Amino acid sequence: MSEAIFLSPVFHEKIWGGRALEKDFGYKLPQGKIGECWAISGHPHGTNTISNGKYKGQLLSNIYIDHPELFGKPNNKVFPLLIKFLDAEASLSVQVHPDNAYAKKHENELGKTECWYVLHADEGAYLIYGHTAKTREELKVMIETGNWDTLLKKKYVKTGDFVYVPSGTIHALNKGIEVIEIQQSSDTTYRLYDYDRVEKKTGRKRELHLQQSIEVTTVPFKTPTLNIESKKIGSTTITALVEPPISPYFSVYKWDIQSELEMDRGTKPYILASVINGKGKLEVADKIYDIKKGTNFILPNNVSKYKLTGDLSIIASNPE
Repeated sequence: MSEAIFLSPVFHEKIWGGRALEKDFGYKLPQGKIGECWAISGHPHGTNTISNGKYKGQLLSNIYIDHPELFGKPNNKVFPLLIKFLDAEASLSVQVHPDNAYAKKHENELGKTECWYVLHADEGAYLIYGHTAKTREELKVMIETGNWDTLLKKKYVKTGDFVYVPSGTIHALNKGIEVIEIQQSSDTTYRLYDYDRVEKKTGRKRELHLQQSIEVTTVPFKTPTLNIESKKIGSTTITALVEPPISPYFSVYKWDIQSELEMDRGTKPYILASVINGKGKLEVADKIYDIKKGTNFILPNNVSKYKLTGDLSIIASNPE
């Protein structure tokens, strides 16, 4: 039976979070500073519950293992991608993520290459993105002496920008930025600097990971060259934000739909989709689903064709 899989989001309180996801997406947030909505996740730190159909009430992580046919009988033992909405009411820690080899050896999970589509950026908002060190020894000295003004690079962003963040890239979202993040399914983060903030629950500064950061950071930093291209299908614009070989772990697209879009899944094993603006309908086989900003769903391997109607924008991705 062919049907889309819809998911209930999981929310995480963060020291840097706010309440914008409630206002902007209509999510019913728990109390506190909610920084992250895990929209499509099979990670043990926050796997989604399926909210419709045959598998309603079951965890995505379990369905991935128990029904591999829905995902093209993958070789991955864990659901490989994680889709989040992030609300940075304050700046995140300056951080870096390991690659697959380092993460498997030291953390027993996947590495973390990620990317951001900027949903909102206040005027003058910027990221920390990259560094100036030419050698690992120079990096070590600047980190250990806290020479952040010299070490860290700023990247100013606006609504609609796309940023690709390979593992090994020093980075941080800063105050006034809201993004959808597509990443490998990993929750490993090494912090270099956290503005000396104190956790409310413990009264202590958050842990830093200087040695790991020095070991996993790519030196020297080189800005990835992206090849962002758009094409028209009827009244719909499809923008390829990142694909292999630039991104070895996932492809990411933006679908701007006006009126309707009929698509074939093609060779993609399955498609992850998050509505970032507007509303409309999704038609799969003989089923029609209402979708709107904040809706997250999977088109599994047994869905060969689908139709979208309305006026809406979707960030779609698939594993590679």
